[in-house]
Amino acid sequence: MNRCPITYAVCLEKYSPEGLKLFSRRLTGLSPLPFSGEELRLEAAAQAEKMSIQGVQPKVSARLNIRQQKFDIVDSGGLYILKPQLADYREVPENEDLTMKMAEAAGIDTPLHGLIYGRDNELCYCIRRFDRGTHGKKHHVEDFAQLGGHCRETKYRSSMEKVAAHIETYCTFPAVEKLKLFRLTLFTFLVGNEDMHLKNFSIIRMNDIIRLAPAYDLLNTTIVLPSTTEELALPLNGKKSNLNRVDLVDYYAFNRLELSQKVVKNTMEQLEQVRHQWEKLLAESFLSEKMKQKYGDILDNRFSRLYI
Repeated sequence: MNRCPITYAVCLEKYSPEGLKLFSRRLTGLSPLPFSGEELRLEAAAQAEKMSIQGVQPKVSARLNIRQQKFDIVDSGGLYILKPQLADYREVPENEDLTMKMAEAAGIDTPLHGLIYGRDNELCYCIRRFDRGTHGKKHHVEDFAQLGGHCRETKYRSSMEKVAAHIETYCTFPAVEKLKLFRLTLFTFLVGNEDMHLKNFSIIRMNDIIRLAPAYDLLNTTIVLPSTTEELALPLNGKKSNLNRVDLVDYYAFNRLELSQKVVKNTMEQLEQVRHQWEKLLAESFLSEKMKQKYGDILDNRFSRLYI
């Protein structure tokens, strides 16, 4: 028996029918990527100058070829981004896929994503581009670095307070989006993601409504870079570490975001109740047992500090 890398469900083949149907109702199988992990990393380096989505992780643009039941690597026009294994850091695709699934379970909007196999049976992270609609129609997207006049080199020179200010300035319904920001901030803290810089927040315009874009680039960076001492990429209440309930709830939710006590209480309860689902996802994930233990330790520590 296998476990589907798209849904984590037990299945007979490499992928479950339910997992394949998430990508297309006409998909009945999926051939391995025609690249090894090393070849994908080389291809990502070759595409780096052409892609509109940049970052530290190597990535390539891809199109789903339903007729041939495979992903084609393309220079442009791809509706999917593929992220292969990193040469220097362990299990990042497995980490990102798990963390994105946990975000979805927590009520955070996420694009379609999953793990797929390469030619050498190595897992690669796959996510659908949220800035592309049906038939490749482009949606207007700007990340918060662009909104604040920052570049890639200055994406850490801001604060969570300024992130909130961008929402108040640009979003059509800021009260709704600030609640989303609060949920995402708590989630980021709980799962050990200390790399939510300005380029990992975006707004998207759809049907003349400007709102926060679906979440992306979520992963437990603390277990990838265990030497880190920070807990958030952008300071909150003047702090990047040793954060607690006073900073995240009393200060950020009530004072800065001006959320009501009822809304905050409901959000906190929802995240606490979803923890058992996170632990189930963690157990079913494609992380090694050693990395699962490290991820679980981070959750234990962060929940104990937030829920006191």
